[in-house]
Amino acid sequence: MELRLFVIFVLSLCASAGARAGKLFIPMDAHRQTNHLKAYGIAFASLRNNKPVYWLLNYKGGSFVMDDTPDLEALCIQRGVAYKKITNADYAAITKKIKDPHFNGEIIKLEKAPKIAVYTPLNKEPWDDAVTLALTYAEIPFDKLYADEVLAGGLDKYDWLHLHHEDFTGQYGKFWGLYRNASWYINDKSAAEATAARRGFKKVSQMQLAVVKKIRDFVATGGNLFAMCSATDTYDIALAAEGTDICDTPFDGDKMDPKAQSKLDFTKCFAFRDFIISTNPMEYEYSTIDNTNFRHVMKDSDYFRLISFPAKFDPGAAMLCQNHTDTVKGFMGQTTAFRKEVIKPGVLILGDFAKVNEARYIHGEYGDGTWTFYGGHDPEDYQHSINNPPTDLRLHPNSPGYRLILNNVLSPAAKKKFIQTVVLGDTARAKPVKKNDEELAHVQTFAERVKITPNPSKDELLISVVPLPGGINDIKTVVILTGAGAEVYNRKFNAEQVTVNLNDLPSGMFLIKVNGEFAGKVVKE
Repeated sequence: MELRLFVIFVLSLCASAGARAGKLFIPMDAHRQTNHLKAYGIAFASLRNNKPVYWLLNYKGGSFVMDDTPDLEALCIQRGVAYKKITNADYAAITKKIKDPHFNGEIIKLEKAPKIAVYTPLNKEPWDDAVTLALTYAEIPFDKLYADEVLAGGLDKYDWLHLHHEDFTGQYGKFWGLYRNASWYINDKSAAEATAARRGFKKVSQMQLAVVKKIRDFVATGGNLFAMCSATDTYDIALAAEGTDICDTPFDGDKMDPKAQSKLDFTKCFAFRDFIISTNPMEYEYSTIDNTNFRHVMKDSDYFRLISFPAKFDPGAAMLCQNHTDTVKGFMGQTTAFRKEVIKPGVLILGDFAKVNEARYIHGEYGDGTWTFYGGHDPEDYQHSINNPPTDLRLHPNSPGYRLILNNVLSPAAKKKFIQTVVLGDTARAKPVKKNDEELAHVQTFAERVKITPNPSKDELLISVVPLPGGINDIKTVVILTGAGAEVYNRKFNAEQVTVNLNDLPSGMFLIKVNGEFAGKVVKE
């Protein structure tokens, strides 16, 4: 009898362990998920416990799968996040569907919780930042830092940085015209001037430039930058204006350089070029980057669309656009959206409003890192004003606009395979393949042996293959796609080296497939 009881006990333990050996599936589509924003916090909690998370791109709204543990299940229940227990066999079936070449999806393994920092002053008012609201509501831990910490090298320990609704030009948000007598404006100006003086700068604009350059170095060495509202355009304006005084008397006590516009260096910018800066201190605007004064859109018709990227070929872009809808409500800000005519050709547009020729959500690479700019101030407050109370995200747990913020928070957790990017028309900015020829020869993946370089020509590419004994060394096909996956070039070859003429293609960024494998990106100026 005792032996029988023991056997039953052991079998029950095995059955329990077998049940727990399955997966926790967190759907992210519109109908099944009760709290999309909190779901990101569940994924982050799994990563903090050193448990990987699998992000199912374009599958049921960008769902998550992780190991089924009692703690995670309890956390889902506590936070009101919908989930489903699935067996390993169930997950294998999902994997098979996503891996089907005809399904525009991919499985991205998230391995390590990124260290998150928000660039924000200690005296921040509650209307200032949607990202801190998102992180707090999703229960994702983050640190706050500001100019002192950044200038002291404090970014070194972080993977992801958000820029607070900031004015990096040193013009105090261009609030002088309307709010120069308001106590909060006077306090903010005094605090900034005190910080600049303590750090040895004569002007706040000089300190802000130093901060911007530190952040640029952070991105160049592999960091991930995310900015919203006025932090987006003022960041690039500050870079372009290095060494030039663009601040008028109300901001720094002396006149701006009368030749400031002609002295801007757009090659230093991440995202923008050929913009015109505002020289009027009374104007609540920085430059012609922002589309606020040009768009003339009514609130009820203000929406932007997310671009559908080929997830198997460009998973990084697809990751940033995961959502349960491809149409997102627009929202205003000091910088509402970006005029397409001043966006650099190599910049990836993730979301746009074609009717008014604006981009709302853009992305790019700099050095070994990435940056993402998101126009507007608060995705769930159409025209957020000073002194308005902060948005209560308990009322918006399924916000598509806030999901885009949290997509960016999770993205550094993915191991990103290096993708070579070639810039036509500017060979100095061609991004070289990181591996040398000897290292490439030991890589078994055909795509990693493909080298793409300017011919040199602004319209031609030279595509070759690093030979591998016993491997496939001939180029059979070259296909070029737009960022959204539309085919614009398709030719057959039979050689180890071929020339591809892009003369008929417009300016922009394109994806390149060689022998059916994604091999890189090309930017045509």
